[in-house]
Amino acid sequence: MTSPKNWIQNLALEVETAIYSLPSSQREVYRILTAECINALQKNNKPSHTQNTPSESTTLKNIKTKLNDNDAMITRADKGNSLVIIPTALYESKTDDFIQGNSFQISKANPTKSFQSQVRRVINNGKTLIPPDSKWQHINMIPTAPSIKGLIELHKPGYPVQPVDNWKGAPSYKLARLFTQKIKMLAPLPNTRSFNRQCLI
Repeated sequence: MTSPKNWIQNLALEVETAIYSLPSSQREVYRILTAECINALQKNNKPSHTQNTPSESTTLKNIKTKLNDNDAMITRADKGNSLVIIPTALYESKTDDFIQGNSFQISKANPTKSFQSQVRRVINNGKTLIPPDSKWQHINMIPTAPSIKGLIELHKPGYPVQPVDNWKGAPSYKLARLFTQKIKMLAPLPNTRSFNRQCLI
């Protein structure tokens, strides 16, 4: 059974009706969360791709075999929306070079747990900004340390890596997202620019 053509729009209207029955202090938070979910549904609500033809399946299988036989991997280039095939050992070496070349310090202990405690204290003390009955929405219940992956900079000599940080599992990710939304509503910036350092949010 297929879904109705306008099911996402109908869902949004139904959710708005439900939100309207909530206390006024909670409505805006749920509207923001609903908007994010609706956007995700719209992105994923695309016609399914047709099955690969026999020749395409053979090509994909050959690529996987060559990658496995040569211990290589596919990653993205920093610019140009291109893909790069690179030996796995070389990719790891370039990532290590970036870490060593930027004076990173290795921590003897994982600070995620203590940082999570600090974030919880901030949320518990920020009752004006975050109502106590909705504070759970802004806490990563199972936090993880941020991870990085490297994009190959084909336009630079030696093809170094440009790191991309993934903060979605970090203790402060949801709290930072809330603050970003609040700042955008209170102080909209008409002329925004992106930084060279990339981050997945």
